[in-house]
Amino acid sequence: MGINNVLLFLGGLGGTEVILILSVILLFFGAKKLPELAKGLGRGIREFKDATKEIQHDIENSVKDDSNTTK
Repeated sequence: MGINNVLLFLGGLGGTEVILILSVILLFFGAKKLPELAKGLGRGIREFKDATKEIQHDIENSVKDDSNTTK
């Protein structure tokens, strides 16, 4: 299931193109840097999700406060 989501994200790329891209990334960054890059990417995505949840929570609270004050 996880690989399907990744392939859907990549759009119309075929298997050969994905392997070529991954090979170039491996050559460019090296095997030692890839885990560090993935870790940093994961942290960035987590921070983005946390920020969006916080903003959504703030908006919901302000809507609730506005509806309570208008009654």
